[in-house]
Amino acid sequence: MGYFLYKGLNKPLIFFGLKGSYIYYAGGIIIGGFILIAIFSSIIGFLGILIGTAIIGGGLWMVFYIQDTRGLYKKTRNNNEIHIFPKRFKNRVILQNENKK
Repeated sequence: MGYFLYKGLNKPLIFFGLKGSYIYYAGGIIIGGFILIAIFSSIIGFLGILIGTAIIGGGLWMVFYIQDTRGLYKKTRNNNEIHIFPKRFKNRVILQNENKK
């Protein structure tokens, strides 16, 4: 008896391009924005609706921007490190030099 392998088990949840915890951030911004639209529309009127939708749009843009810049996982960036890669040698050149000796 074999076991089934679920291929998508360790992959993050993706919804409209948002991954992992950013889905919850976007949902919170949308729900909070609708509450602000209800409050602003009762106080200011149509201008309040426009302000609320601008807040929702800006918040969603910010979530997508943060997801693209920071990434899905908490990784530290080492910007002050210098990486030096050695020059690649071709095997033929090394073998020819060894045969001449």
